[in-house]
Amino acid sequence: MTKSDLIEVVAQKASLTKDKAGTVVNAIFELMVDAMKNDERIEIRNFGNFTVRKYPPYVGRNPKSGNPVQVAEKRMPFFKVGLELKNRVDGK
Repeated sequence: MTKSDLIEVVAQKASLTKDKAGTVVNAIFELMVDAMKNDERIEIRNFGNFTVRKYPPYVGRNPKSGNPVQVAEKRMPFFKVGLELKNRVDGK
């Protein structure tokens, strides 16, 4: 499912225009991004949790030349699936 597919489904289920549904979907995603930028945890019951994991800097290797390369620290979004979603996808 793409973002535009999601907007269409929200528009149909909520009896909204596609423009209004697009505004809702975009607002939800923006709020989630802003929360993760601020190191906030997002918990959606029975669906899962979104968190930000921090990775320290390390020395890696350039795969072409084999030379060492300093990799900066980074923050990456992480999703942990909820038990109910896991069971529903698995058909239980």
